Amino acid sequence: MENNLKMSPDMWIPLKKSEKDAEKVSRQSLTFWQDAARRLKQNKVAIVSLIVIIIIILACVFVPMFYPLTYEDQILDFANIGLTMDIYEIDGNYFYMNGEYYLIDVTPDGTLLKRHPIVKDDGENKRYIYDFGGKEVIVDYSPYFNAKQEYIKLERQSKKDPSIDLTEAKFNLDNAKKVEIRLEGQEIHSVDNVRNKTYIMGTDNLGRDMFIRVLHGGRISLIVGFVAAFVNFIIGVLYGGISGYVGGRTDNIMMRIVDVISAIPTLLYVILLMVVMGNGMMPIIVALSITYWLSMARLVRGQVLGLKDQEFVLAAQSLGATTKRIMFKHLIPNMMGPIMVSATMQIPSAIFTEAFLSFVGLGVSAPQASWGSLCNDALLTYMMYPYQLFIPAIAISVTILAFNLFSDGLRDALDPKQRK
Repeated sequence: MENNLKMSPDMWIPLKKSEKDAEKVSRQSLTFWQDAARRLKQNKVAIVSLIVIIIIILACVFVPMFYPLTYEDQILDFANIGLTMDIYEIDGNYFYMNGEYYLIDVTPDGTLLKRHPIVKDDGENKRYIYDFGGKEVIVDYSPYFNAKQEYIKLERQSKKDPSIDLTEAKFNLDNAKKVEIRLEGQEIHSVDNVRNKTYIMGTDNLGRDMFIRVLHGGRISLIVGFVAAFVNFIIGVLYGGISGYVGGRTDNIMMRIVDVISAIPTLLYVILLMVVMGNGMMPIIVALSITYWLSMARLVRGQVLGLKDQEFVLAAQSLGATTKRIMFKHLIPNMMGPIMVSATMQIPSAIFTEAFLSFVGLGVSAPQASWGSLCNDALLTYMMYPYQLFIPAIAISVTILAFNLFSDGLRDALDPKQRK
């Protein structure tokens, strides 16, 4: 027995340093939320989207407080002026011609001054006459006006007589010079194209600043989005949690109520609420509050049904924990990942819904602005002034895209399967 216990020095081999480190923990131990934050920071697209969202929120909240104009200020002389301007020069006097053929005095760098007074409005010959230091300037828009009137006349006649050919009239209209500016009988041309320094995003058909109106519209859209997400979170979590945890007949009744509410379109809720409450942002918020929590309730119910039979819940029940404590201390914290992702993705959905409702005339009323109502206002003139449609449309698209990309990143960060 003693011989079996004898050990020789040859039996012992020094352990290499690389083998010593093999059993060490390779990374710091992290909680679920710490690991989710680490993964979210590694997602560059999600972080950039979050930065864009923060910039949009800060701009919509704080810039209108310090901006010299409000969303309802009108300067009709500066209506429909775009982001850039073709300026003309006569003896050191610079001016810009807007879409209504009015001349507006400007500085060489693009600052608007005032509308230049008309000496004579020659409506019979379709021209305006101005005076610049004793020199007569004529703005003649008769060629395009006459060609358009001729085309409209023939188009009406063609409805009664299909044999009338509109080809020549359409050709003349397409090739007619829209306007001609003449100085003492000689046509003059623009000397430069400059940025509009007074209105960086131009003006609408009433001379209101598009920049401040887009920011004000962003306020309304973001308020609707975040309120809808908050209501979705509170009502959906509580309703779905109770339904899933209690189960049985209570669960069946509560889910049938959800089915009935979801069967009625959101648009119908808005119309009915507008009859009672009038136009504005509040009917939209109430309508979204009625319908947007339904998907969250279904999600939470499914999560609770999967968790309530787990060992940690049964242990809490055996220790005498109340239903309230089990719900708020055990169940909800363990399903916060899917809940947060769902709540975040509801924000862009609510923003788009608000924009759509305002676009069809069921949102805020004038003079207030939302991104949807701005798009609606631009429909009649978007061929002549496309920026009035594109600017709010781009604002909607960028905001929704940023929220969707951030939601995708948040979903990946909160997915336990992604943990390494």
